[in-house]
Amino acid sequence: MSSLKKYGWNSFHQEKFNLYHQQDHSIGRVISIKGFKYYLMTENGELETELSGKLLYGSENEDLPKVGDWVYFLDYDKSGYIIDILPRKNSMSRKTPGNKTEKQILAANVDYAFIVQGLDRDYNIMRLERYLTQVVACNITPIVILNKADLVENMRLYEEEVLKLQRNCEIFFCSTLTGLGIDRILNSLKEAKTYILIGSSGVGKSSLINSLTNNEMQKTNATSKANSKGKHTTTTRDLFLLPNGSLLIDTPGMREFGLTSEEGVNTNSLFPALEALSAQCRYSDCRHLNEEACAVKDAVNMGALPLEIYESYVKLLKEQRRFEIRIEDKKRLNKQFGKITREAKDYRKRNKY
Repeated sequence: MSSLKKYGWNSFHQEKFNLYHQQDHSIGRVISIKGFKYYLMTENGELETELSGKLLYGSENEDLPKVGDWVYFLDYDKSGYIIDILPRKNSMSRKTPGNKTEKQILAANVDYAFIVQGLDRDYNIMRLERYLTQVVACNITPIVILNKADLVENMRLYEEEVLKLQRNCEIFFCSTLTGLGIDRILNSLKEAKTYILIGSSGVGKSSLINSLTNNEMQKTNATSKANSKGKHTTTTRDLFLLPNGSLLIDTPGMREFGLTSEEGVNTNSLFPALEALSAQCRYSDCRHLNEEACAVKDAVNMGALPLEIYESYVKLLKEQRRFEIRIEDKKRLNKQFGKITREAKDYRKRNKY
C-alpha cells in the first residue's frame, strides 16, 4: 500500500483493511464520479470502474461510494467493479436540498474543510457560522478562507467579526485575482492530508484551485456584475493531488447548506462560545432556551455574549431538531411497514396462498 500513502492511505485505513480484507479484492480511492463511472486511484494508477450489482441495487444513497472513499474492487483488465467500501473515518455531509429529510454526503475521509466566502455580496457571517457548525459536527477541522480580499480596504474588520464566533480555526485572506495570500495558504497545506473546498457559487473555489495548482485544472466563470451572484462552474466532485503532496476535493457551489444531526455529538460542543458558559447553568442538560438559571442567557442579557451568536445557536438548534424528528418519524414508519409486511407473510403461510 506504500504507493497509495500519497493519496491519504494511513494507519486508520490499514487497520480497517486488516479487519475486513477479502482475498482477490484490490484497494483504491475514489477520485472522481461521472455518471455511473467511478474513477479510482490504485496501486497501478488510475482505473475506471462501475458499481457491482450488490451496491447498485442493494444500498441506500449515503452507503454508495463518494469521492474520498476507499473501496474494494475487482480488476478486469482495463476496468473494474467496486464490491464494497472500507469504513469511513468521517464524511462531509449536509441535509439534502429541498423538503427531503435525508443526509447528502459530499465527500468521505476528509481532514480539513476550507470554508470559502467572497468579500463581496456573498459574505455573510451567519452563513459562515452555519458552515462551521456542520463541519465541526462532521468531525472535520474547519479553516476559513475569505477570498476577493482585493475588494476591501480593511481586512481586520472581517477578521474581528469571525473571531467573535470564538471558533478555534485558522483564517486566511486571499485574492485569486492578484495572488494575495495564496502562498500563505499553500504553505499551510500538509502532505497526504485531504482538504475539501465548500462554499456558495461564485466565491472563487475553482479559481482558488487553479491558483494553488498553478494550472487551469478547473474552468471559471465570471460572477454576475448585476447581482454579484455566482454561476455554477464545478458540476462534479473531484479529488486532486496538489504539487506539494496535499489532496484537495472541489465541490459544486451550494445555495443550500442544511444541517444534519450527527449521532453522539454534543450540541454545546458545536458552539464554543456557549460551551464554557453552559458549565455554569443550573441544569446539566440545559438547552439555553426557557430554562431557569441559564448562564448563557444571563451572558446575553449582560452583553458578555453577542446576541447574534445566541440567535444563530437557537436557529440552528431548532433546525437540527427538526431534522432529528423527521428522521425518527421515517424510522418509525419503516418499522411499522416492516411489521405489516411480516404479518402479511405469516398470514399467507397460515392460509397457504
